[in-house]
Amino acid sequence: MEKQSTNKSTFQVLLEILLASTKLGLTSFGGPVAHLAYFKDEYIDRRKWLDDKTYSDIIALCQFLPGPASSQVGISIGMLRGGILGGIVSWIGFTLPSIIVLVVFAMLYQTFTLGDAGFIHSLKIVAAAIVLHALIGLGKKLTPDKTRLAIAIVAAFIMLLYPSAWIQILIIVAAGVLGLTLFKGRAETNVKPFSVNISKKTGIISLGILVFGLVALPIVTAVTNNPLLNIFDIFFRVGSLVFGGGHVVLPMLEREVVPTGWMSPEEFLAGYGMAQAVPGPLFTFSSYLGTMMEGIGGAIVATIGIFLPSFLLVIAALPFLNELRKRSTFQGILMGVNASVVGILLAAFYDPVIKSSIFEASDFALGVVLFALLNIWKVPAWLIVILGVVGGYVINLIGM
Repeated sequence: MEKQSTNKSTFQVLLEILLASTKLGLTSFGGPVAHLAYFKDEYIDRRKWLDDKTYSDIIALCQFLPGPASSQVGISIGMLRGGILGGIVSWIGFTLPSIIVLVVFAMLYQTFTLGDAGFIHSLKIVAAAIVLHALIGLGKKLTPDKTRLAIAIVAAFIMLLYPSAWIQILIIVAAGVLGLTLFKGRAETNVKPFSVNISKKTGIISLGILVFGLVALPIVTAVTNNPLLNIFDIFFRVGSLVFGGGHVVLPMLEREVVPTGWMSPEEFLAGYGMAQAVPGPLFTFSSYLGTMMEGIGGAIVATIGIFLPSFLLVIAALPFLNELRKRSTFQGILMGVNASVVGILLAAFYDPVIKSSIFEASDFALGVVLFALLNIWKVPAWLIVILGVVGGYVINLIGM
């Protein structure tokens, strides 16, 4: 009887997590910073699942990890509320609505040749405005001094001259080494303790799985030459190595799928623009890409591939957070890595974003208006998408 009661209680907790996270998945427009505000309102202020201090510590942890920070915060809250299964349920609720929309959009794009539709070009201009807005925001936060700004500029310079996924990884590693040398003396000293019910052994096993996947997947993919396995390898690697959140995943994915012939630059940016119109994490852009590459199977594989590292990293890091956050060396590494992220995004803003979206003076004019609305008047991203499509239609109508 006690066992049944416990099972029922666990089910109720998981259902509660699913309902709360699905509500957020349907309404959380505006990108990762906005997502954190939605989480605080729903999980902390309304439901009282965590206190403010614990929530702040979780955000700090997820900022330190590669991958989508807002998704990792949601996963972490789910794990603290309902264990590892609670983290999975939390992720499903938060991401599934946007996954469905982007998969359907990709299928419509292929079926009706939406690449020739006028609104697709407008979505590319929207993407340009949003990436610029993200670039400025990241720059202010992550490169506040001349040293980190110099790291960002050098990173952008190298990426523009040698655009490849592996060069990007080398830039991130080199920036981390520089950060260790230059910034460890600037570490924060007032670090609050953090408590979580995940053993260090579980964390080590989780990290081992991640490392094993990064090493083994390229080898198995090369031997089998299976398209779905190849997709999983690409997205698992990107999800494991991308720092800076959703917008920074753009250049890494572009280098993996466009030059290799999986899709055209126009198809890639159309999906990225559409991803701005849906709530939830921008990493669900992977669902669109997977559908374009290998249909529904590709969407499932790509989505799991890019988010799985987030689960493994959160499980691996939570038990060690207290020790890591107190180390000045760890904080210094992150300062260098975050500065390089700004440079990588700057390079991506030119290629492929600007090169594939701004062709005429009217394109530039629309982009300027959208950027001003986003950056100065703080219009939400989902509304920018609608205004961009309407504005593109009006410009074409006037042109006729």
